[in-house]
Order: sequence, then structure tokens, then C-alpha cells
Amino acid sequence: MKRLFSILAITCLMAIGTVNANALTNASATTTVTMTQDDADATGEDLGFHQELKKRFIEGGPGFMGIVLLCLILGLAIAIERIIFLNLSTTNTKKLTQNVEDALASGGIEAAKEVCRNTKGPVASIFYQGLDRADEDIDAAEKAVVAYGGVQMGQLEKNVSWISLFIALAPMLGFMGTVIGMIKAFDKIEAAGDMQPSLVAGGIKVALLTTVFGLIVAIILQIFYNYIIAKIDSIVNDMEDASITLMDLLVRHKK
Repeated sequence: MKRLFSILAITCLMAIGTVNANALTNASATTTVTMTQDDADATGEDLGFHQELKKRFIEGGPGFMGIVLLCLILGLAIAIERIIFLNLSTTNTKKLTQNVEDALASGGIEAAKEVCRNTKGPVASIFYQGLDRADEDIDAAEKAVVAYGGVQMGQLEKNVSWISLFIALAPMLGFMGTVIGMIKAFDKIEAAGDMQPSLVAGGIKVALLTTVFGLIVAIILQIFYNYIIAKIDSIVNDMEDASITLMDLLVRHKK
């Protein structure tokens, strides 16, 4: 009898332990499922944004939307190339001027030209052209600096006009898509012979989407364009200041 009670007690304890274990397992599984569902919902929201963007892009029509996208890609490619080039062209003008002045005092024109050859950027190139004409009179050196400054300015502004073209072209394509969408909407109304909102909604939606995407492209490229223009202006100002400083250095060196 005692043995029977012992077996029943052990069985009850094992049953209770199994129930608790199952409860913990179910709770963990529920938590895991909940977390997985939350992650899936969060991922679904992220994917939903991209899917929505893709959907709206396709709804805008592959013709005009593809051209607007091409304007964005080409404009960004040119803008990034110009930004890299302008950053590489930026020179510490004060340090370069001091190095050239020290080289002129210690080693003469050739030493100063060597300093310019070892320095990148348009300012160093202008210095080199002026020093290369230093054996002639100051007027010849000044003319060489001015002429080469114009060449360097052209290098800085290379392909920038294409960015401004894409800035103007993207919203114009969007507005053209707007007009075409409205024409299609009125064609559907004319064919149906009845003014129904469902007939007009598709054309108006295409019109609005092309306009929105065109304006977005123009805004993005305009930001890059303004940065590039400001960078060019800064480098050109450095070039002009450096040219004046170089002429003063040559005048003092000839004395």
C-alpha cells in the first residue's frame, strides 16, 4: 500500500512537472511567434515602402518615368564626379604661398617651380605658369597667370551645365506626363460618353505621379548643383587671391 502511494505520488509529481514544462514551452513558443510576427510586421512595413515606391513608379508609366529616372542617374553621376574632382582640386593656399615664398628666398625660381610641381590643384598650376614667365617682365607673367586661370576655371566648370540641364528637364518631363495623362483621361471620357470618376482617376493619377517624381529629381539635383557652384566659387576666389600674391612675390624677388 505504501508502495502504491509512493508510485502515485511520483506519477503526480512527474505529471505536474510535465505540465509546467509544457506551459513554459508554450509560453516561449508564443513569445517567439509574437516576436517573429512583430519583426515580420516591421519588415513588412519597410518592404511595403519600397514596394509602394516601385508600384507608384510603375503606375506612372515606364516611358516618362524611365526618362526621369535616367535624368536622376546621369545627374547624380556627374555631380559625384565633380564633387570628387573639386575636393581634390582644393589647396591650402596660405601654406602653398608660404612654401613658394620660402623656396624663392632660398633656391630661386627653380626651387619655387619644384614646389608647385609637387602640389596638386589649380592654384599650384597658376603659380607654376607665373614662375615659368618670371624671367620675362611682370606683365608677361601676369598675362600667363590670367590666361591659365581661365583654362583652370573651364576645367572646374566642366560638365556642370549638364546638371542644370537635368534639373530643368526632369520637371518638364513630369509636366509632359501630366498633360498626356489628362489627355488619356479625356479620351476615355469621350469614348465612354459619360463622366465617371473611375474613368478619370487613372489618367489623373498618372499625371500627378509623373509630376511628383520629376520635381523630386529636380530638387535632389538642385542641392548638388548649388554645392558644386559654391565650391567652384571658393576655388576661383583662392585662385584670384593667389594670383595677386604671386605677382607681389615676383616683384619683391626681382628687386
